[in-house]
This record gives sequence, structure tokens and C-alpha cells, in this order.
Amino acid sequence: MKTTRVPIIPKKQTFAKVDAPHAIDFKAICVFAATGFFLEDDSFFKDEKILQPGTEYVLNANGQIQEQNSFFKWYSKPRDISFKTALAEFTDLFEMIVKEQTGNNRVLLPLSGGLDSRTQAVALKHLKADVHSYSYSFKDGFKEHKISELMAKACAFPFDPFIIPSHYLWEVLDDAAAINNCYSEFTHPRQMAVLKEFKAMEGEFSLGHWGDVFFDRGIAEQDAHLTELDLIYKKVIKKGGLAVASALWKSWDLDGDFESYLKMRIQKLLNQIDIDDKGAKIRAFKSLYWAPRWTSVSLSFFQEAQPVNLPYYDDRMCQFICEIPEQYLADRKLQIEYIKNRDATLARIPWQEQMPFNLYNYENNKLPYNLPYRIKNKISRKMNAIAGKKYIQRNWELQFLGESNDENLRSYLYDASFLEFVDQEVIDSMYNKFKAEDPVFYSHAVSMLLTLSVWNSKFNKS
Repeated sequence: MKTTRVPIIPKKQTFAKVDAPHAIDFKAICVFAATGFFLEDDSFFKDEKILQPGTEYVLNANGQIQEQNSFFKWYSKPRDISFKTALAEFTDLFEMIVKEQTGNNRVLLPLSGGLDSRTQAVALKHLKADVHSYSYSFKDGFKEHKISELMAKACAFPFDPFIIPSHYLWEVLDDAAAINNCYSEFTHPRQMAVLKEFKAMEGEFSLGHWGDVFFDRGIAEQDAHLTELDLIYKKVIKKGGLAVASALWKSWDLDGDFESYLKMRIQKLLNQIDIDDKGAKIRAFKSLYWAPRWTSVSLSFFQEAQPVNLPYYDDRMCQFICEIPEQYLADRKLQIEYIKNRDATLARIPWQEQMPFNLYNYENNKLPYNLPYRIKNKISRKMNAIAGKKYIQRNWELQFLGESNDENLRSYLYDASFLEFVDQEVIDSMYNKFKAEDPVFYSHAVSMLLTLSVWNSKFNKS
């Protein structure tokens, strides 16, 4: 017997066997197609399950689950404390976790225009850590690395800017599949474009994943009237996800309809979370099912190059979040005040989500204060369009658009063995709608079909 204890938010998936036939789980794959991640303990096969967060397992010699017991359940018990006390506690806890994870190692810090990595930069600068920073931007897209470079200079961190090129996906697709076993689609992880550079670095990554979920509202104000089920459903279904999942469900002749099945599963999981506050409950759901099966899967591309540390994943941070009043977590208040208190220079660097404003004046990101920036930005995009430059906002635009990309994409979608797994009618429908109807809406559907094609050729041993 072997005992395995899974962290509250695990860094990677751990597989185990169950007493079931070795057969493809078509229903699970439909959920994967709709959302981009597998739900709960699902995998591609019925006899393979993923160990769940905050749970201790006993496995037999054959790797089958014999016993499981939860040691942590998400809760919401806000303490009656002031914001000042909450900020002091966050400061002490966050810096303690960062210091413990860093040790005497060199830190590889990805910087962005947001707040999670900026919060890490503040802590690492305060702790006088040895840091090598970097950032990336899409070719012909927003120059996110320019904001990151300002932060690196303010901290005196060495800095590398990376530009994500077009067409890189097809050269690294086999390697990417070997790394994540096709448990996430391939157009999101920009890391594959610079994996060679990552491997040449020395140190350990410190990543800010999940900070934006912990330190913000569980639900947006405009969505407060929605039910918990509708909130999760709205959040997890990708554009075009329902279309491709429903088409696959029908083509595989599964019982009932996909949408009813997915809503039933989500509601069942929601019912198991004993939290009354709607925002806290949504945050708990995301941390239980989204973080381990989507966010953590993408960590594998970092882990392929160097060890990975995640301060927001620490068990103590998870417990801290459960006891902080929701109004203190909302709108990134704790992170904003932490940065302002520790390093005013970093706080004055523009916040990408609130361009061109910073942490001291971002509330001015409204008319008429933001009008000059909006006009300038619009003129710049129009001038680029006249010059024939397309403004790139998403990775799939670099990898799917253009003649060469299209040729590579079609070679996977219309591979002979994949056409035995997925009806050509489904592929034709999604591909043609992507090409001629709405590429933004159907890009996810096409990306998921690409992922399933690669999985079918490499891992489908049913």
C-alpha cells in the first residue's frame, strides 16, 4: 500500500487506476472540449482517474485507489478584523512563503502588466533575492514586455524580453503533447515558444498563478443576480465550446444531451461545497476544479525546464483566503495596498488592465479622463490596419491564421486516423465556421479538435 497526500491546490495531475474497463470516456472528452479542461477526476479513459485536491489516498501495489479521505474542505469564515490587520497579515504571510520557496536559489520571475507578478516582484525586491526576470509579448500585439521592463528596472532585476512569433506551434507540437499528454489545448501556452531559452536559464520559477482568483471578487457585480450554476456555467464554457461539445456528443450517440449533462455535474459539485456566500463558493469551486485541471496542467511547460514555486498555491495562503472578509478581497485591494506600501515606484508603473493609469489613479479609467488614451490607441490601430498590420491579441491568431498555418492545421484535423475517431461532419462544421463565419468564436472549437487529433495519434490505445 502507498499513501499519497495531495495539496489543497496541486502543481500537477497525479493519475491512479480504478476498477473499470479500459475504455474511452467520451462524456468526459465532451466536457474537455467545451471548457478546455477535464472536470473533477475525469481523464481520457474510464479506468484512469486524477487524485483530487486536499485528499489523502491509499493506493495498492497496482496503483489502484483503495481508500480516500479529505483533509481540507473549502470554507468561508471571515474574521472580524480591520483591513489594516488583514493587510499586515497578508504582508507577513506572503513574504514568508516567498522567502521559504526561494531559499538561496536564483529566482526566474515572469513579469506582466498585471498585479500578481508585480506583487511577487515587490516581495522579492524587499527580500533582496537574486532574480532574473523576463516577459513576453505577441508579435504585432500589445507590448506587454515594455511595462514589465519598467518594473524590472525599478527592481534592478536583469530582464529578457521575448516576442512570441507566428507559426511556432507546428514545430513544437509533438514536444508539447509529450509534456502535457494533451490535457490542455496547445494555443495558450506561450512557454513552448521559448522553452529552449527557459532550459538555458539557471534558477527556479516563481509563478503568480491563481493570485487573480484569490484577491478579487468571487463574482463580478453585474453577475450577482445569477444563480451559482449559471455563474459557473457562464465562466467555464468557452466561446464555441458548447457547439463543438454538443456536436461530438451527438456524433458519438451519447444518451441525453450534453448541456443537461454538464449542468447536472456542475450542480452536483456545487452542492458539495458547504459555503453560503456566493462569491466565496464560486472561488472555492474554481480552486477545486479549475486550478488543478487547467491552470496546473499548463505548469508542466515550466516544469519541463526548471523547478516551479507558486506562492499563491501554498496551503497557508488557501486557508488565509477562507478567513478574510470578502470586501477586503474584492477589487484587488490587498495586493494594491501591499504594493503601494512596500514600493511606491512599482505602484506608479502603468497597470495593463487600466492603461494608462497606475495603482494610484486607476479609478480615473473612465470618461472623460481616459479619452485621450483611447483616441491615441484607436488612431494607432487604424494606422497599422492601413499599413496591413493586423493587431494580435490572442495566440491562436499567430498559429491558425495565414496560408501556412492553415495547411498545418488541416493536416491534423483531416488526418485519416482522426476521421475514424471524430466524424468529418463535426470537423467540417467547426472548421468552416472558423474560416468563414466567426474565427474568434470558433477558435476554441478548432483548437480542441487539434488537441484531440494529436491525442488520438499519440495516446489513444483503447
